[in-house]
Parts: sequence; C-alpha cells; structure tokens
Amino acid sequence: MADYSQPSFNISIEEEYQFIDPDSRELRGFATTQGLTLLHDQAWGEDNGGRKESAQSGPSTGSPDLASTPVTGTPICRDIKQARQELLRIRREMRQLATNHGLKMIVAGAHPFSYWDRQLDESPRYRALIEDTQFIARRLLAFGMNVHVGIDDRNLAIDVMNAMRYLLPHILCLANASPFWQGLDTGLASYRSVLLDALPRTGIPNAFRSLNDYLGYVDTLLRTNSIPDPEAIWWDIRPHSRQQDPSRSRTEAGRNAQPITPATGQAALEIRVCDALPDIDDVLAVAALIQATVAWMVDLRHRNMSFRLYDRTLIAENKWRAVRYGLQGKLLDFGIEQEVPIHDLLHELLERVESVLDRLNCREEVSHIHTIMQRGASSEQQRYVWRQSGEDGKAVVDFLVLQTEQSL
Repeated sequence: MADYSQPSFNISIEEEYQFIDPDSRELRGFATTQGLTLLHDQAWGEDNGGRKESAQSGPSTGSPDLASTPVTGTPICRDIKQARQELLRIRREMRQLATNHGLKMIVAGAHPFSYWDRQLDESPRYRALIEDTQFIARRLLAFGMNVHVGIDDRNLAIDVMNAMRYLLPHILCLANASPFWQGLDTGLASYRSVLLDALPRTGIPNAFRSLNDYLGYVDTLLRTNSIPDPEAIWWDIRPHSRQQDPSRSRTEAGRNAQPITPATGQAALEIRVCDALPDIDDVLAVAALIQATVAWMVDLRHRNMSFRLYDRTLIAENKWRAVRYGLQGKLLDFGIEQEVPIHDLLHELLERVESVLDRLNCREEVSHIHTIMQRGASSEQQRYVWRQSGEDGKAVVDFLVLQTEQSL
C-alpha cells in the first residue's frame, strides 16, 4: 500500500429511469435527480403533482417537489458494496412507483422508439436551457448514469481529472446502451452521446493547469452571463462539490450539489460519460472500475509518476470510436500511435488497477468487466434482440424491462 494519506475514494451513483406503458411500450415519464417528469396524465392521474386532469387535457408536465419524490441517486457510500445496497433500494422504490400507476420501469440510454418534444418540460432550469440552446435541447430524450468519487484535495481532483480524460472513451465502450433513436437503428453504440454533445460545454474538457485555472474559467463564464451557475457545465468529467454527511438525504444533497467552487463541501470527481445501464451488475462494475482508476491515478501521483496528458482533440477521436463501435472497435493508443482493439486496452487497464481493488473492496464488482467484454455491452444486447425479433422495438423494450427487473 502506498505510504501517504489517501483520499476517501467514497462513491455515489446517480441514474435516470424511464416509465413505460406496458401495452404500447411508449415512454410515459421519467425520473432524475431533478424530480419526476410526467408525459401523460392518463397514466399518472392524481399523482400528477396532486392535480387531477381529464384524459382529454393532453400531455402533462407535473413535477412533484423533490421532497415527495423517490431519489434517483445513492447517498455517499463508503464502498461499492454499500452502493449496491443503496442502488437496489432506489431501483425497487422506482419500480414500485411505476407499478402503482400501472407502468413498467426500464433503464437505458434512450428509448428504442418513442417520439417526444421536450418542450413539455416546464421546469425553470429547462426553460433556461431552451432559451440558451433553442431547438437542440428540445430533441434531448437521453438518460445517463453519473458516478462520483471522493477526492478530498481539490487540486488533486483537477490533476486526476486531467489524466482520466484519456480513459473516458474506454469507459464508454463498456457503458453504452442507446443504439436506437425514434425506431431506427442508428448504427451507433451510444446515440445518447451524440445528443448530449450537441449542447455547449459538453464532451471532453480541456486540461487545466491548476484548481485556480479551472475556477478562473468558471468565474469568466459566470461574469459574462454565459452560465447561470457551474451546474451548466456538462462535461463528461468535471470537478464536483457534494454534501459531506452521508446520512443526509440524496434529495437534499441533490439540491445543493455543485461542481467545485471555493465554497465548502466534499471534493469529488463526477464522471458523466456513461449511458444509463439496465443490468445493475454492469452499473456496479463500471462504477467500481471508475473508482479504482481514480485511486490508481492518485497512487501514481504520490509516487511522483504521471499519466501522460493528451490534447482534448485527440481524446475526442477515441470518444467517437467508442460512440460508433463500443466494444466492437479499436481505440487509438497515442503512446505508440496505433489502433488497438478495445478489449486489449481494457485488459491493460484492469491490470493497472489490480493493486487497488482489495483496498477499495471492489474486486468482485470489477471482475464483472470480463463478463461485459465476453457478453457484449447493453447496446449489443439490444441490437441482437432487435434483429432476432424482426426489428421490433417493442421486443427491445420488453427485454429492457426484464433485464432491469431481474436483479431486484
């Protein structure tokens, strides 16, 4: 074990959930850390923010206050084992919420075929997003998974973020679950990534020289009225400041959580590149690999070693390959300037994090990465069902329902 004061490396996981009509398999609502968005009052009725509307009143956008809504993210957990229990509890609550209203729940990066104009969402934050990005935001119907890993030193968090940018495409190759869009096979492993990257301040960030360099960037955007708050920076990885007390509800933490600022709060990294994944073992495997990678990079730094930093434009080339091909493709190894099968690169990453797995109590979860590589990522599984069913989107939804629920 390295001889230094280690960060906590505690972990929390946020997911976004879809609620499905069991007959049509259409999307009827979804839940995020911001609360519930309800698309059809026929399904939700009196639970629509305490407001009963007629079936003829059209689509509804009731968003109950977070205090009355099941949370969609775990509290800060000491290790991945506790995160498993919290995530199981949350998914069961969400499934029960859906069942109470005659709906099913799925977890995936995108719905296989539903159409929906996001102008139905009337929340203040969404109205501000529409004003800023116009039609781009209206097409967003994508669902993600965010992983937070605690790093107590804010400057260290920036250093790790700089280095970890290189490995974000590797992680996306494992965590893709959105091959379809509005009933069509996009040919991509993660169409969600395409949707999100059309927004400003998304994708792979630049490297920052220091915490002050990052804070100066945020301050410039705030002073020039480019963003209302740091939460409007939606990179695939970003510094984060969260509530230190894990006993506080995730609802309260979600309201107060912000990317790192000079304000107090526990420093963490938030990795946002992943699609929402139906199989909870896949979720925990990817989250544990992210946590282990962060810990390994911290070890390197404290041994006066460094992970070479690459330009954002080069890393973006690999991200495109991850978006397009997932586990079926090759990424660029910039050290040797060659294409390398993603399976080889992932095996190499697993070897590098081996030394920290027992310390983090995540060996079992990380070992599931081998299963994902052998079996295929979620996008491959969905595409297989699509082809076997004669390109039936309903069959894909049924598969996602089964996979989401089978581990609960």
